[in-house]
Amino acid sequence: MSGYLIDLGTMQYGEALEIQRDLAAKRAKGEVPDSLVLVEHPHVITLGRKTTPSNFKPQDIPVFEVERGGDATYHGPGQLVGYPVVLLGDHDIHRHVRNLEEAIIRTVGEYGILGERVAGHPGIWVGGKKLASIGVAVTDWVTYHGFALNVNTDLSYFELIRPCGLDPSTMTSIMKLKGGAVPFDEVKGRVARQWSAVTGTHLTHQRLVRNV
Repeated sequence: MSGYLIDLGTMQYGEALEIQRDLAAKRAKGEVPDSLVLVEHPHVITLGRKTTPSNFKPQDIPVFEVERGGDATYHGPGQLVGYPVVLLGDHDIHRHVRNLEEAIIRTVGEYGILGERVAGHPGIWVGGKKLASIGVAVTDWVTYHGFALNVNTDLSYFELIRPCGLDPSTMTSIMKLKGGAVPFDEVKGRVARQWSAVTGTHLTHQRLVRNV
C-alpha cells in the first residue's frame, strides 16, 4: 500500500490543523491515499474532548479546543508531532492507536529506550514517565490528530497545564532520558520508517500539501 509522507517543518498549529482536516476530507472521498503528516509547532496548548477545567488555566500562548480525544496537552519546539490521516477500512480505532504506539516504541528503542504501554493511558511510557502522548479523532472512518513525541522538548512548559490530567513532572523526553539533545530530523526519519513498517505503507514525500 502506498501513501504520502508530508513534512511540514515548523508550522503554526492552526494552519496545520486546517491541512489535516482538508486531507481527512479528501481521504474520505478517495482523492488522496493514507498520509503521515509530521510537524513541529511553536508553543501552543490544545484541549481535547475530555479536558477537565481544573487541568487548564488561561495562558499567554495560543490555545485551541479540538476534536481529538484526551485532555489538555502542550506542543512546542523540540517535540515531534505526527498526524496520520488514515482510512480505517476495518473501523478498528484501537488497532490504529496500537500501531501508533508500536511505531514510537520501535523508534525510541533505536536510542536504547524501553518504551511501554500502560493500560488505560494511551501513549508511551518509560519507567513511570510519559514520553509520548496520543489523541486521535475520526471522521467518516478517517483518522486525524495523532501523537506527540517529546524529543528535545523544554518540559517546563507542561507546568502550564496538567497534561492529560497528570502531574507535569510525569512528562519526560528523549533528551532527558539520554542526557543530551538528539538530532531532531533523525528522529523524524526513524518515526516515518517505523510507522511505514508497522502499517505496511510505502511512503513517498509529498510537498504541495494543499494541491494533493
